[in-house]
Amino acid sequence: MRKLSNILVTGGAGFIGCNFIRFLLKKIDNFSGRIVNLDSLTYAGNLMSLDDIANDSRYIFERGDICNRALVDSIFNKYNIDTVVHFAAESHVDRSIHGPEEFIKTNVVGTFTLLDAARNAWKNKLDVLFHHISTDEVYGSLGETGLFTETTAYDPHSPYSASKAGSDHLVMAYKHTYGIPVTLSNCSNNYGPFQFPEKLIPLMILNMLEKKPLPVYGDGKNIRDWLFVDDHNSAVWTILKKGIPGESYNIGGDNEWENNKLLDMLINITAEKAELNADDIRKTIIYVKDRPGHDRRYAIDCSKIKKELNWKQLVKFEEGLKRTVEWYLNNNSWVEFIRCGKYKQWIEKNYNKRN
Repeated sequence: MRKLSNILVTGGAGFIGCNFIRFLLKKIDNFSGRIVNLDSLTYAGNLMSLDDIANDSRYIFERGDICNRALVDSIFNKYNIDTVVHFAAESHVDRSIHGPEEFIKTNVVGTFTLLDAARNAWKNKLDVLFHHISTDEVYGSLGETGLFTETTAYDPHSPYSASKAGSDHLVMAYKHTYGIPVTLSNCSNNYGPFQFPEKLIPLMILNMLEKKPLPVYGDGKNIRDWLFVDDHNSAVWTILKKGIPGESYNIGGDNEWENNKLLDMLINITAEKAELNADDIRKTIIYVKDRPGHDRRYAIDCSKIKKELNWKQLVKFEEGLKRTVEWYLNNNSWVEFIRCGKYKQWIEKNYNKRN
């Protein structure tokens, strides 16, 4: 049996990572393990997202870079880490196009550093697990039909997806070469509370509330499979408990939406919740030049994790969008604290950089 006693969560101050920590501490009955959150607190890492659990005795925060081998080694030794849940990544495609170097450093070199530290700390232990979080973008683009499966050939089209593909291969190489127990999951587009405002759904919600234009790439007919963040994290927890070492699992929402149609639903929900005029909002949609290498369609076949590990999604898309819109309506201070620059000052004041 896996211990799951001392869990290192990398990138735990980011969108999915903070929701995962909250999921374990607030929604898993009798969770008695210890969570060590390692995050360098770059622009997308926000400790305010974990403010209400900061004093939980089961939670520890360590500020630092996953590329810092001495720091990572010290964390493995100090906390007797038996499980790694590796969320930490540079993840915004547009940023990877304009500045790919950070993506290679964090996503490839950082993953290598964690894997090698685990190899050194765990030796030949089998009651440990390194779980790597990846993306469906490593598979490239689909046509009008078909689904990504765990055996789909990799075909990344952006520096971001290429860096994630490289990290995926490193994880499996460490399993085959060194025998480290690893699992890997490739998820579809996540959405929900605490997502950084540059991402599609929170960007559109906030622009609607502020009466700003709603920019849509190309013709708006790109298709994505959307997954509520709590459903993603329930799948990750299921893999930690039941996943077979050496296996990969696709995690999807079974929920394909063309960007135009998603935006239309989001406009209706936001207009209702914020008492705005939906037709007036639609007039602010603008179509902008498509980004380079923009994949047309992603869709995940997640039947493997459903059949083998008995997981399923619980949140319907419309319900998830309503919960997301309500969260942003009720947490304007979270958004403004990031935007006004005070968050960075607060971090520098309260957490000294570790080298």
